[in-house]
Amino acid sequence: MTPAHRDRTQPGALGLVLARSTRLLGVEPFFMEFIAGMEECLVTRDMSVLLHVVPTYEEEVAAYRRWAEGGLVDAVAVVNLVEDDPRPAVLRELGLPAVLVGTWRDAPDLPAVRTDDGGPVRDAVARLADLGHRVIARVAGPRSLLHTQARTVAQEEACKQAGVESVVIDGDYTAESGARLTAELLKRDSRPTAILYDNDVMAVAGLATAKELGLEAPADLSLIAWDDSALCRLASPPLTTMTVDVHGFGVVVAEAALDHIDGRPVTERWSPTAHFVQRGTTGPAPA
Repeated sequence: MTPAHRDRTQPGALGLVLARSTRLLGVEPFFMEFIAGMEECLVTRDMSVLLHVVPTYEEEVAAYRRWAEGGLVDAVAVVNLVEDDPRPAVLRELGLPAVLVGTWRDAPDLPAVRTDDGGPVRDAVARLADLGHRVIARVAGPRSLLHTQARTVAQEEACKQAGVESVVIDGDYTAESGARLTAELLKRDSRPTAILYDNDVMAVAGLATAKELGLEAPADLSLIAWDDSALCRLASPPLTTMTVDVHGFGVVVAEAALDHIDGRPVTERWSPTAHFVQRGTTGPAPA
């Protein structure tokens, strides 16, 4: 199947389909910053991002088919890659130019913007171990996501190397899961003295839950969020983060998409690497 010819006299579009809750999209800053970076790059070509939010991956694939048949987009950015992901094969079948975004284990046969998910986790674990933390937990994202799996492998390897206990519990990026899973961790017989979170929303909720249980950060518990945002900076105390230049990430993805659209060779690109930013929720392990 070949996508319909798009009228090149009309402004172009880079498609982005998100298989996630619209409610979560409204509170999680990541994708709004990501899209802003893409738009900054695309505007120079009179192009924009066509965003579509759907509840399942099956409906995401259906959206690609509609876009290809209608010639509605010049290319798509594929995010949140999963185990045995069917989307790259579907996009090749449709002849729809695509850029894979994030963790991809093998050499991709589509242009890709990769992320280093393991390095920042190993850095966070090493810092916490140096502060004396012996049980380090993580409230992770969905286990099906390849970047979640990469972070988990890195955490387990880093904890083993440091001689500390690793605990991983699966969340879904919502405040509700951040609060509930933090409570579960803090009620364990061998409770962690440090918790990593795979996004800012879960981390802010976890901080509030710790306070409700009578624990203060960082005296009783150290917390680190993945992704910085106003939520993290305005928390009390402000959250320590593994900070990513999400806006710059979006720019890199749009640049790769434009190369692909123009028929230029698309070199493998990497997103900006997350780096540790110390704030008020990380300190020595309690005695």
